[in-house]
Amino acid sequence: MRFPIAFALLLILALGSICACAQAPAEWRDDLADRMAGAWTLTGQVMHREAHHVIVAEWVLNHQFLRVHEKTAAGAPAAERRYEAIWFLGYDAISERYVLHLLDVFGPRYSETLGYGRRDGNSIRFVFEYPDGPFHTTFRWLPESGSWQWLLEQKDKEGKWSNFADFELVPTSPKP
Repeated sequence: MRFPIAFALLLILALGSICACAQAPAEWRDDLADRMAGAWTLTGQVMHREAHHVIVAEWVLNHQFLRVHEKTAAGAPAAERRYEAIWFLGYDAISERYVLHLLDVFGPRYSETLGYGRRDGNSIRFVFEYPDGPFHTTFRWLPESGSWQWLLEQKDKEGKWSNFADFELVPTSPKP
């Protein structure tokens, strides 16, 4: 009986020393992602239907991810389908690409697929390889208006790309 207890204690001490030596990476800084932090009003169309959402984006987890909480606005028309999502936007310095985790009301089936993106100027285009086909999400910063465009595109079974959603995000209050 002493051997299993001694072994367990040794294992706990070894794991504790490994964890104590590991350090969280330095905070991730990205001038484009920083522009999305804050509160936004989203309007546009999703699947040819009007959408009115509110967005709150803030840095979390040691500034490793920008958490973007999207939700149907309280004042949206009653006929509008209700939606809620939490996006986690990060950057993998090893693979030199952005990573986007999407968790939404449609459940785990679509949250198991990560989006990987590359920056091109003021936009980041993410590719999601969903089980039913590829999907693109592009975040484009529009400095002249201080707003964002989110364009979501899907590929159908015939290989044709079409808009799934096209949104504009404007700040809910002026940015300093």
